[in-house]
Amino acid sequence: MRSLTLLILTVLLVSCSNEYPPEELKYINEIEAYRAKKNEYMLNNPDSPFNYKVKVEFHNLNYFDVDPAFRFHSKLYEYEKKDTITIFGTKGESRETVRYGYITFVYNNNSYSVNVYEGSTKSGEKYYSIWFTDRTTSEESYGVGRYLDFELNSDTEYIYDIDFNLAYNPYCAYSKDYSCAIPTKEDYLDLAVKAGEKKFHD
Repeated sequence: MRSLTLLILTVLLVSCSNEYPPEELKYINEIEAYRAKKNEYMLNNPDSPFNYKVKVEFHNLNYFDVDPAFRFHSKLYEYEKKDTITIFGTKGESRETVRYGYITFVYNNNSYSVNVYEGSTKSGEKYYSIWFTDRTTSEESYGVGRYLDFELNSDTEYIYDIDFNLAYNPYCAYSKDYSCAIPTKEDYLDLAVKAGEKKFHD
């Protein structure tokens, strides 16, 4: 019985290996290694949402399988008029953020765009983020939405790596002690982004 189980596992591994070329397998392994490090951080670091305020029971974060088809490249298209808009946190508080620009991508022959927002820390330092909802939201992925980090480059012709396999849940997905920005209706992607992090709580 044990030999049969090992044989099945070997066949599955070989099948997965044959599905992707070597460079994509390397990429998949890198994402898997990153996820393992994040699990270790979430479990052990005193600043993680599982340890910082109230101790929250931890289990490994849930993810969709790594899919290279959800990795895209795009320029950042800055809005000529960068509107300051009001968004809300999950505890009902209002927040101001700047709708800075957007990126574009093509998936299954359909074109999509998603906004990039500029925010400021309490010390006045600027940061940039993408947040979105999609067809998996509230079903397979967190009901509020998911985030992607975005590091602004000063080169206006720079091509960004937009990787939905790195999409993650905000801290409020793990603990009610946190509040997080709620994506707007404009931030909805009309496709199932089966990449990145899934729901943590069932």
